[in-house]
Amino acid sequence: MNLSNSAKFALRLAWRQLTYERGKLIAAILGVMFACVLVFMQLGFRDSLYASISVVPRKLSGGIFIIHKQTEAMWRTVNFPKSELLRVFAHPDVVSATPLYIGQAQWKNPVTQTKRTLMVFGSEPSDAIFKMPELDPYRKALTQANTAVFDSLSRPEFGPVEQLLKTGEVVTEINDHKTKIVSVFHMGASFAADGNLMTSDQNFFRMFPNRNPSQVDVGVVRLKTGADVLAVQQALQSRMNENVSVLTLEGIIAYELAYWQNNAPIGFIFGFGTIMGLVVGMVIVYQILFTDITNHLNEFATLKAMGYAHNYLIMVVFSSAIILSIIGFLPGFVTSLGLYTLSEKFTYIPMPMPLSKILTVFSLIFTMCFFAGFLAMRKMRAANPADMF
Repeated sequence: MNLSNSAKFALRLAWRQLTYERGKLIAAILGVMFACVLVFMQLGFRDSLYASISVVPRKLSGGIFIIHKQTEAMWRTVNFPKSELLRVFAHPDVVSATPLYIGQAQWKNPVTQTKRTLMVFGSEPSDAIFKMPELDPYRKALTQANTAVFDSLSRPEFGPVEQLLKTGEVVTEINDHKTKIVSVFHMGASFAADGNLMTSDQNFFRMFPNRNPSQVDVGVVRLKTGADVLAVQQALQSRMNENVSVLTLEGIIAYELAYWQNNAPIGFIFGFGTIMGLVVGMVIVYQILFTDITNHLNEFATLKAMGYAHNYLIMVVFSSAIILSIIGFLPGFVTSLGLYTLSEKFTYIPMPMPLSKILTVFSLIFTMCFFAGFLAMRKMRAANPADMF
């Protein structure tokens, strides 16, 4: 019997063994499905975290970013002197350098009057450091005192601001400071902020009277078209104070990512949850395969007595593992799609399902079942034809 025919017969025998006891088959499928869903959700929340933390940097129009070296993330900044930012103009490729002020403030829901924390971004409106065309008609309005624009993709607990703007004026309080909302923009909630607000630098200091205008959170530097970003970064870093870091767009995103991966426990939790899901699923599949081999040990011994090689029996075990990985993955994938949609609805944070993630999870589930089959295979050595007599 050639290898291809052996594989076909092994696959057919494995399928008949699995379907012989439907209860155990269902239990095995549920075990693989549970592991699949858990891995999908952990990876989904992790990818959602990493995607959400890059939204703010990607919305900025700068090519170079200046931050204090003690800044942990954009929502936990350490200020540096504005005079340090102005030193970038010594480089001929620098077009502009705009201070960005960031703070967390108490927002009062204009309907329920309840307070909730959101992120506030302050900058000179005419500099347009945020790449948001929807804000262009309202930049002049932001130069007026006590005005701001609200992120319509914030969590609903902040109130139906966009709907209220369609019917009239929206005035609320931010850090107990009365503020008029003139429009909305679209950024989205993240793991660091449930809501966002943008205003001018002057209005920012009205909301945060204890902040010093000479202390900057992030410096957004624009470069000339065609400028070598890496060369400018290196040149500026050599001229700047040792207390600040000069980063490219990719650099500041990596900086944010490193915080959530290394300093925040949530990154570890998602990774640990993925591992635990695979371990639980592997144990369930191992128990099913081990029990199946034990219950059919005499039958396997008979096959050996009939001349079937030990490698053929190993193929049967691994065929069972492959079947379980496939028929367990499919319902797990469908269930995860529904849970992704449900999570997006309640968290207001996108959870994409790219093909790369699907292939990654299937590879993990396949490896999990394969390893479970490898552990259960050792029991096959006990199938000795001599024990039948």
